[in-house]
Amino acid sequence: MNKILTTICMLTFSNVFMTFAWYAHLKNLISKPVFTAVLVSWCIAFFEYLIQVPANRIGYAELNIGQLKILQEAITLTVFVPFSVFYMKQGLRWDYLWASLLILGAVFIMFRDKIFSV
Repeated sequence: MNKILTTICMLTFSNVFMTFAWYAHLKNLISKPVFTAVLVSWCIAFFEYLIQVPANRIGYAELNIGQLKILQEAITLTVFVPFSVFYMKQGLRWDYLWASLLILGAVFIMFRDKIFSV
């Protein structure tokens, strides 16, 4: 598997942990003290970092830092929308579509040299 695809897969997997660390406490720990939510979220985020840091190192061999960041943002929205709808039981909103299109535009801008050099 090439480095960019490996990076995408690892960042996607790490993003699942990140999304749960950032938002799941709003559903599962809302009645607990903030310190408890912080501690649980930090423990979940630890696993995110175990995957995200190597993913960025692998990706940096092929991509520049701006491309890695925009790739991460696109993956974040891709993971967040299903999390929001299916786990948090929030409604699917048109804003997700518009935000996704804007991020796809950013992906195009950051990767256009790789797209057109093939």
